[in-house]
Amino acid sequence: MKPRPAPASFTDIALLSHGVRKGERAVLARAITLAESKRTDHQHAARELVQDLLPQTGDAVRVGITGAPGVGKSTSIDTLGSYLTGTGHKVAVLAVDPSSARTGGSILGDKTRMARLAVDPNAFIRPSPAAGTLGGVAAKTRETMLICEAAGYDVILVETVGIGQSETAVADMTDFFLALMLPGAGDELQGIKKGLVELADMIAVNKADGDNIMRARAAAAEYRAALHILSPRSTSWQVPVLTYSALTEDGIPELWAKVLEHREKLSKTGEFSARRREQQVKWMWAILEDRWRGRIASDPKLRAKLPQIEKAVAEGRLSPALAVDDILATLGW
Repeated sequence: MKPRPAPASFTDIALLSHGVRKGERAVLARAITLAESKRTDHQHAARELVQDLLPQTGDAVRVGITGAPGVGKSTSIDTLGSYLTGTGHKVAVLAVDPSSARTGGSILGDKTRMARLAVDPNAFIRPSPAAGTLGGVAAKTRETMLICEAAGYDVILVETVGIGQSETAVADMTDFFLALMLPGAGDELQGIKKGLVELADMIAVNKADGDNIMRARAAAAEYRAALHILSPRSTSWQVPVLTYSALTEDGIPELWAKVLEHREKLSKTGEFSARRREQQVKWMWAILEDRWRGRIASDPKLRAKLPQIEKAVAEGRLSPALAVDDILATLGW
């Protein structure tokens, strides 16, 4: 019997890079854990690893997915992902959840609800980092996305678990942003966020099955009407509104066909490449923001002084603007 190869060292870049390229799931998980680590030596190693893997990245289809609670997001991702693995794709599901330090996040629970993908050898589900600012979490998700692409995953589904800015962050790191909606027509339309719709490359109304079919179609018609008065994300793409059922899988092939059509159209106009270049620059700024926050949090002089500054601001004795001046002076900026 041949001896089993030694596991890749946590910071051995050559071994990790080789294992990731071969698609070894255990090594992939270690590489992502390294990228998420807050230790300085791990962060340096992770940057080297991502740089080494960079030539094997960039070809995957990156899809951001958002949806209100109750829309059936987990079931939709499970159904779409299973459809894709069934047609020969390898699918990675990631999450952006800046609120998980407070709430514990939800994708760990989602993993159990993605019953088929959780046991699918051609799928990989990864929770977001356990805590951090939105910029930091988004930066780590970008690194995880590239590591998964280097491991051979050709479809990356990025789920936004949080709300508001997390939707913008996911739209900024993906090629296609999918907004899932419930059949509710007028009532649902009243609560729709204008900013969210303007980010969307497609709106898909779930639960178009059984007695809900007519309601789903009515809701889709309302969304189509609303889109006419909103600015589209791209001048090359008319945002479609589809109905589908995550339960029965009706409409899933059509949904995916629109994702591919979008990629083809934007590639022809050059907008796809431009969007990817813009994503790289935004990634740089997200990393800079995260490191800047880390620099502030770790400064010993500021850590000693910050409680008094915060107290003075809270009690109204010091204006926030002067407090910032004090913080910057303490940092020597």
